[in-house]
Amino acid sequence: MFRIRRIFDDLLPRDQETLRRVQSILKEQFPGVRESEYKGIPAKLRNPLKHRFRTILYVAEKRGEVMGFALLLHVPDLAFCYLDYISAAPGVTGGGVGAALYARLRDEARFLHSTGIFFECAPDEARLCADKANLPMNRARMRFYERFGARPIVNTAYETPLQPGDDDCPPCMVFDDLGSGKPLARDTAREVVRAVLERKYGKRCPEGYVDMVVNSFRDDPVRLRPLDKIPAEPRIPPVNAPLIALTVNDKHDIHHVHERGYVESPARVRRIAAELEKTGLFGLVPVHKYPERHLLAVHDAGMVSYFKRAVANLPEGKSIYPYVFPIRNAARPPKELPVRAGYYCIDTFTPLNSNAYLAARRAVDCALTAAERILDGDRLAYALVRPPGHHAERRAFGGFCYFNNAAVAAHRLSSLGRVAVLDVDYHHGNGTQDIFYERADVLTVSIHGHPSFAYPYFSGFGSEHGAGAGVNANLNIPLPEVVDGAAYVKALDRALSRIAHFKPMFLVVALGLDPAKGDPTGTWSLTAADFEENGRRIGVLGLPTLVVQEGGYRIPSLGLNARRFFLGLREGVYGRTALGTATLNGKKNGAKG
Repeated sequence: MFRIRRIFDDLLPRDQETLRRVQSILKEQFPGVRESEYKGIPAKLRNPLKHRFRTILYVAEKRGEVMGFALLLHVPDLAFCYLDYISAAPGVTGGGVGAALYARLRDEARFLHSTGIFFECAPDEARLCADKANLPMNRARMRFYERFGARPIVNTAYETPLQPGDDDCPPCMVFDDLGSGKPLARDTAREVVRAVLERKYGKRCPEGYVDMVVNSFRDDPVRLRPLDKIPAEPRIPPVNAPLIALTVNDKHDIHHVHERGYVESPARVRRIAAELEKTGLFGLVPVHKYPERHLLAVHDAGMVSYFKRAVANLPEGKSIYPYVFPIRNAARPPKELPVRAGYYCIDTFTPLNSNAYLAARRAVDCALTAAERILDGDRLAYALVRPPGHHAERRAFGGFCYFNNAAVAAHRLSSLGRVAVLDVDYHHGNGTQDIFYERADVLTVSIHGHPSFAYPYFSGFGSEHGAGAGVNANLNIPLPEVVDGAAYVKALDRALSRIAHFKPMFLVVALGLDPAKGDPTGTWSLTAADFEENGRRIGVLGLPTLVVQEGGYRIPSLGLNARRFFLGLREGVYGRTALGTATLNGKKNGAKG
């Protein structure tokens, strides 16, 4: 099985290498392609507005090798897509790489609400192809697209070469209605053809050529060539192409405390997972085990060691609750491990039990596994974990949190560039702030209830901006007790503006779902629609994004709110309205000039 993924830019080393391979394939498979065509791909991905279309690149990979690629141009102002190139790598035959890539592009075009996919294809009719040796390949190529329902547009002058005699097989325009069955209106076709000729070919079109071709589209609706017979359905091989990589803590339920009022329950993960499954957007990723050094990069070794020792010999069902806090003499902590809990804990309601360490370490492994997927080229990843982590400071745990999952992941990502951590939990992410407070390479931003009434009460004030090298790398946006979706969006826009100004390479979202209406730990009133809008706005940043689960305790609405958040995030990242030549297995379908 191979993997299909989208390449958004050339920021990551992995994607830089993938783009070099795509450029090499394009150059090898199409000897006549202009140098600007393959060298310009990275710039087109980075700056779509400059080129008046949005370039969308998908690659098929197997064990890290690029098996093929497809380049789709999205024209949002006219709501259509244009297939520029699709090609398998040299030596790759069979296996369904071309079919899988084209099927993925059709899904993308549907998501973008496109009229359809247009593309040029070398003619399969003898009257249009002077070199009869090309006809068998042209016919095979056309049959490939016809199996998806695409058909050539007929009774137009589109096949007219740019210059007399400069092409013995002038391409025809092919239209794929994406299975909608809707006729193609003449005016729509004219707009599309004008856009293709002017934006793609530009000055290569002689004077009067564009108007001549556009005006030749007279049929309304446009006529498509009828099929001689209904072709067989294309065989699409099994492909791993999730839009969001998902890791789930399979040990999340081993540390549950059954005492009344302990709202951080296993039902949270189960409810979210059940709702996410309905979307079809997620691909479950096996969780890897990581060495302790990743944990010690953000947490005090003494705290980690204590946690491990304190729970090692606890009997099943026995919990330690901190009740002595030695703030007067922190240099001499109590010798008894149960009494010493308050030396490393910030509250009295975060218990230690026999499985707490195992569950917390597995949550860290989930976050790191998801972070590695981001480093490996995935644009979105989600670590669905409990226990949560954003209240865990460098040398203290609390708030149901033991290790700071998001901070461990952010530190790992920071090895390649600047990272922004956006905490959207109802409660302040005091732990994440504490860990990065004096670092300039990680921006921490938290939207939360004001500490005058919301846990943890002692941090999260607007005056806390960072210290030392981290001055101005911490932003707190404390909000009042009553907040609805409209008020929250204003705060979120402020946070996103600060993140955009920071220009990070990666974004980590500490996802709290406790801003929801009716959450037992919060006072705000966000609805499922609000979470979707928040996700959409975060996605529009266009950054490789890792989401790490934090709070959210109203079980009836928890899964729905998570699902809507990710639907919005996906739409923001992949973009419905953000601002060629088709090929198959390296054979050029046909192009003007």
